[in-house]
Amino acid sequence: MGTYACIDIGGTAIKYGCANKTGRLFDTGSMPSEAVQGAGEIIHKVIGIVQTFQVKYDIVGIAISTAGIVHSQTGEILYAGDHFPGYTGLKLAHIIEEACGLPCTVENDVNAAGLGEYWLGAGRGASSLCCLTVGTGIGGCLITNGKLWHGASNSAGEIGYMLTGGPGTLEEQASVTALLRMIAERKGLAVESIDGKRVFQWICDGDEIAIEGMDCLIHRLAIGIADICYVFNPELIVVGGGIMAQADYICPRLTAALREVLLPYVFQHTRVVAAALQNHAGMLGALYYFLQTRSGHMGTGHIH
Repeated sequence: MGTYACIDIGGTAIKYGCANKTGRLFDTGSMPSEAVQGAGEIIHKVIGIVQTFQVKYDIVGIAISTAGIVHSQTGEILYAGDHFPGYTGLKLAHIIEEACGLPCTVENDVNAAGLGEYWLGAGRGASSLCCLTVGTGIGGCLITNGKLWHGASNSAGEIGYMLTGGPGTLEEQASVTALLRMIAERKGLAVESIDGKRVFQWICDGDEIAIEGMDCLIHRLAIGIADICYVFNPELIVVGGGIMAQADYICPRLTAALREVLLPYVFQHTRVVAAALQNHAGMLGALYYFLQTRSGHMGTGHIH
């Protein structure tokens, strides 16, 4: 059985591992992405990872998940922010294929995370789902019958840019960044001096400002999710990202907030669950996408 190199490129780190077609990951690790040094640095690191795996295993394909808007069919980076200089317009899949002599697919990181959850995580068995990542920003993807909905410009699911009637975008209202800013302003602190862990410690200690800040974030997030439900009507909402380190606190409150803003009939047919795969979701989803598009067969099975 062949082995697949799976790589997840983020602004801070590049995660990597090998997997078989059932999604069993092994030989995993990570390294700093140093994305600010330019696209060439990322390419150099990815090629090095793959070539190291090629020495050790029978690698038959390369599955990449990456930040940025991706042309899923060609593997070109259509758009990336300023913290990825030289990334926009990069024909990433082609470059890696040429360097390593193997087929390569590239998918957006949030799309890949959603596919991973659909295949082997919290989304198993769902006919349709929306996967959200809530962290520094907010990302999302839409999946129906196991297929991503990419949209006309490969930018479907950019949920963080939704305008929900409040000040700014959903990301500016309901990300962890927004939460820290709200709480820091009310406490008269520099936002750089607090983080999510400290906020949750305050919540555990009964701090009213922290509790009210989190309640506000959850309410705003519920409004954004309600808009998604009215348009896409997914069976399942899978929520991941940094905020879900406290899933036991977040999920029941988010479900309750969603009950308040959705029509009862729609709410009865919508479930909110926490993502299950954590740091492996992007790699596994990238592999699932590779198997969907390049190998003519689907992997089945569970993580071991």
